[in-house]
Amino acid sequence: MEPITRGVTPAQRTSSRHRTRRRLLAAALTLPLLVGAAACGGDDEGGSSGDKVELSIFWWGAEKRAELTEKALDLYTAKHPNVTFKKTWQANQGYFDKLATLTAGGNAPDIFQMDDNYLSEYAERNVTLDLKPYADEGKLDITKISKGLIDYGTVDGKLAGLSMGENTQGLVYDKTLLAKHKLPEPKTGMSWEDFISWAATVSKTAKVPGTQDPSAVYQALWVYLRQNGKDLYNGKTLAFDEADITKWFQLWKGAREAGATPTPDVIHEGNATDISKQLVVTGKAGTSWVWVNQMPELKKNTESELGVIAYPGDTSAQWARGSMYFSAFRGTEHKDTVIDVLNFLANDPEAGKILGTDRGLPPNLEVRKTVAETVTDPAMKQTIAVQDELSKLFGPTSPGVPPSGHSKVKTELVRIAEEVQYGRQTPEQGAAAFVTAAKAAIGQS
Repeated sequence: MEPITRGVTPAQRTSSRHRTRRRLLAAALTLPLLVGAAACGGDDEGGSSGDKVELSIFWWGAEKRAELTEKALDLYTAKHPNVTFKKTWQANQGYFDKLATLTAGGNAPDIFQMDDNYLSEYAERNVTLDLKPYADEGKLDITKISKGLIDYGTVDGKLAGLSMGENTQGLVYDKTLLAKHKLPEPKTGMSWEDFISWAATVSKTAKVPGTQDPSAVYQALWVYLRQNGKDLYNGKTLAFDEADITKWFQLWKGAREAGATPTPDVIHEGNATDISKQLVVTGKAGTSWVWVNQMPELKKNTESELGVIAYPGDTSAQWARGSMYFSAFRGTEHKDTVIDVLNFLANDPEAGKILGTDRGLPPNLEVRKTVAETVTDPAMKQTIAVQDELSKLFGPTSPGVPPSGHSKVKTELVRIAEEVQYGRQTPEQGAAAFVTAAKAAIGQS
């Protein structure tokens, strides 16, 4: 739990954390230069010689992820007895503050978990090792990983992170609730308006709000923009304007007025909580807007049967994203060994079976097939089946990795969407505020 600071608002505390993280990352810029800036090959002190090597590795997640990751790393050590690991993990909250502190203090992990919120930021500050030269040399095999996942880890032409999972957006709904009240299930391909009408019917019949209000959910906004010929970003600038966001906020203002969503206080609860307490599993809404790989975690927290479909609208606007990456520190003293470990985690079939779908579908397509054939967890089977089915509906283009400041854009969307949800701002006022805040977050003049 974060400490309470008298006289300081949550927004001010969030802004302070972002400024602190930026200062720490700026300090980290000098560190790789001190330990040698060679980008690849020939400088490893133990990977191939048999000398003892200990690699530090840092990730976030729940206990189950820790258990699976440790098992996979233990398997690597069993195959390479000279290599051991200093393993550190923690919950998501505070992870990137800790990583920034470690990096700035000269104690950066050799390998660390990343997501698309911060990948560009760390890459642009030269903290991450460029993995592309190792792929070109054949030391890192990316031939069985889809081009979209590789592109989604590439910043300014450098492969800043190797995807450890593929994921996509998912609308999760309570099948048990709908069956109890003899209500139809939502269908992939429904328009946004038809979905809202369906949710309003659920609210009236089941006396449970039909859907969580996703106006603060960035991936829902992103899909909506792409369906309407826009995007969230165009390189390092915004690819939408105030009119686009006004329409988005108006859409959900209408949904709230129609009774399709919960009240603002419950909507806020859904925005603020972790995946285990999403409204679809706490019984406070009939649907929630999540990532498909979160299905097993959702299922653990409800007795209801859950279904999952694509977001409303044209499915060709959705895309397979790199859900999480492992990046390497540019200043690591054991580059070749680090690359070999990344290659093992992404491509080894035994490691793939251990890791399963916790970080998303296995990035290696052959490993993914093996995992799909051997997995026994029903929720994990559903995750794989749904993502494979949805991927057939995706369009030919996917967005690139978001620019630096993306995490702040997400935070500002939640803050301003809630201002509109509570009626403190009109959709037009909220749209103007969000565009201004988003431009500031990514440094767009």
